[in-house]
Amino acid sequence: MIVTNWKDIQVKETPHKVDVRPLYDKPDAQAVHILLQPGEQLKPHITPVDVFFFVIEGTPTIQVGDQMTEVPENALVESPKDIIHCLYNKSERQARILVVKTPKPDRGARLL
Repeated sequence: MIVTNWKDIQVKETPHKVDVRPLYDKPDAQAVHILLQPGEQLKPHITPVDVFFFVIEGTPTIQVGDQMTEVPENALVESPKDIIHCLYNKSERQARILVVKTPKPDRGARLL
């Protein structure tokens, strides 16, 4: 058994310039923990694989395609491959989101 605490993982340098920590990285899937402080956001991008977002803490605003909504804790949002998506923290508290890509992408996301 492998147990991983997100706090023990080093922050990964990404173009988004936010706290991203890789938790799981296998050929079938990839999972990262994202911590967004109030006012932080990702850059809108398109991923070549399906993605889902699970809100662990806070109420981030999640964009998938032309839809954007504030998502409560313990909710899951699906984003199909090849569609624009983005995470925003417009709230006054931090937001923590588990992001899972399946399968693991063979190329990086396209930033917009």
